[in-house]
Amino acid sequence: MGISNSEHLIDELGDEHIGTSTETPLRADAFEMDDELKMELIEKHFREIMHVLGLDLTDDSLKGTPRRVAKMYIQEIFSGLDPKNKPDVKLFDNKYKYNEMLVEKDITFFSNCEHHFVPIYGKAHVAYISNGQVIGLSKINRIVQYYAKRPQVQERLTMQIGNELKELLGTDDIAVIIDAHHMCVSSRGIQDVNSSTVTSFYSGKFEQDEKARVEFIKYVSL
Repeated sequence: MGISNSEHLIDELGDEHIGTSTETPLRADAFEMDDELKMELIEKHFREIMHVLGLDLTDDSLKGTPRRVAKMYIQEIFSGLDPKNKPDVKLFDNKYKYNEMLVEKDITFFSNCEHHFVPIYGKAHVAYISNGQVIGLSKINRIVQYYAKRPQVQERLTMQIGNELKELLGTDDIAVIIDAHHMCVSSRGIQDVNSSTVTSFYSGKFEQDEKARVEFIKYVSL
């Protein structure tokens, strides 16, 4: 049986790493099942995948793998799918009256490509200009990690971080740059181990004022 045009298109979208929306595609009932049941089902199905691959699940090294993978998926690398894991962010008055940009750079993150479920890893650089309130520095890192811990495309991740900070801080003056390596590019397909992908998000003064944008890029490049 040949491959249909729709199947060709689906494969092409995945191989070219094209996203379909700015929001993570989730079903309406995504969180009706509790985490323990999700882990039980993932364990069951991953065991079947290993069986199909011909692996010996009685081997001491492999017998615990389905459960380990299930726990990793739910409790770690895809924990950002669940809103209950969203960072609890408190804002503080900008008592210092610091009105210049604040830059948090080199935030290391690990994510997973939603097309092949292999790692994306890199650095995020974030800036904002206070509109009267400030956020704890570690909370910026936590926001990056929250959105990274889900199946992603890099463009969506960049926009989700930027839009979340706009909403939290009540300011349009937000900038985000992400520089990342995609294992779906380096370990399969073209197998290019040297390239990285850079995406950006600019709003408010960073979008309107070239001087502010250049200053942010200068700090990121230091």
